[in-house]
Amino acid sequence: MKSKLILLIIASLFFGGILGCDKFFPVAGSKKVSEAKPAVTNLPAKGALIAKVNNISIGLEDLNEDIAIYNANVPEERPELKIVTKEQKVNYLKNETIRRALLYQHALDKGLDRNDEVKQAIEKNKRDLMVIQDIKDITKGITVSSKEVEDYYNTYKEQLKEPEEREISEIVVGSEQEARDILIQLLQGADFATLARSSSKVSSAKDGGKLGFMQKGKKSAQFDAAAFSETLDVGKISSVFKTPDGYSIIKLESKRGGKQKPLSEMWDDINRGLVFLKQQQAVEDLIGKLSRDAKIEVFEGEIK
Repeated sequence: MKSKLILLIIASLFFGGILGCDKFFPVAGSKKVSEAKPAVTNLPAKGALIAKVNNISIGLEDLNEDIAIYNANVPEERPELKIVTKEQKVNYLKNETIRRALLYQHALDKGLDRNDEVKQAIEKNKRDLMVIQDIKDITKGITVSSKEVEDYYNTYKEQLKEPEEREISEIVVGSEQEARDILIQLLQGADFATLARSSSKVSSAKDGGKLGFMQKGKKSAQFDAAAFSETLDVGKISSVFKTPDGYSIIKLESKRGGKQKPLSEMWDDINRGLVFLKQQQAVEDLIGKLSRDAKIEVFEGEIK
């Protein structure tokens, strides 16, 4: 639905690239550099000083930023790997941050800050960071009005409903006559699950025909027409209908969802989505203007 799509794209354009910009990557095939010692300007520690590695100071905010990046990359299915306690933070400081500082100093002593490949990588990262900061500056004051949120909700109210799910059981057989005979038995009071186990030819037969909760679009159009018919009430069975699997009869066991959420529950989602769309448009407008004023050449023949 549109509201979920809006939320999925909120940060994808602007902020996705920043996480990897401060990582160290060893350089293969390093070129010879000058033997002169580099003149290094060390950044001041951010926050309370928590460690020093020779002349490099490490602040609490520096550590917390590193840990936030680490935690953001922990797989959702492994939350236990996240760093949350003081002891875990101290271990990360000793085993990661300090070790990285030592290697950084060793690289400086070798003059790698003047290596051509390293300088190119630094320049590219600087360019990327400046673009990200520029986009933040362009979009930081963009807001939407209450009327815009209300208009969006009223326009797409139907699409913003919770998806309806129906719990369905099925019996599928090979011939129309066999299906009609089973339907007569059901109308006379036979148990649906028992007949599904004994007569149905599809895999759901072993579960008494139960398919569980499902939304539209999971099976054929013929199935959807029967299963999501407004005239099929809970506890009732359908007439015989044909699907790619054979001749089918279904029973509606229960249903859930399909309710309209009030605007108050969706306000924040819609507001964030509309702000993102405005931010995206502002960036696109600027890029369009810059493109018109720029000399852009593309040499497609060189792309292998």
